[in-house]
Amino acid sequence: MKLKIATALAAVTLAGSAVAQEAGDGAAGEDLFGKRCRACHMIVNDAGETIVKGGRTGPNLYGVIGREAGAVEDYRYKKSIEEAREKGLVWDEASFEAYVQDPTGFLREYLDDNGARSGMTFKLREGAADVYAYLASLGGGM
Repeated sequence: MKLKIATALAAVTLAGSAVAQEAGDGAAGEDLFGKRCRACHMIVNDAGETIVKGGRTGPNLYGVIGREAGAVEDYRYKKSIEEAREKGLVWDEASFEAYVQDPTGFLREYLDDNGARSGMTFKLREGAADVYAYLASLGGGM
């Protein structure tokens, strides 16, 4: 009986690891965030502790996963992000990865508005799943 339980636990652990790898590599995402994202974004937790010291051009990304788009207090968002929030955009894996790869293109499609524009001009062509995994590992906003 103990062997069956141990085998079942091992199978669940391995399956979970496989899913995590498919979804992205948090360690690689942390490295990529430091190289590509922190020029514009910082990560400061709810207690005010700095996780990643970065720029203030973009909003704080602590708790971004599972949060409504354009929801950081005291940050001035572009009109299109505010419209996307009003339409119900929440940063899940699919929306986050699509957005960071082509922010303006994503908003134009999401809002069905060819005039929509994002304040984020940078396009993260590779590693979006890794950055998502890293930010998800920080928790905070869900």
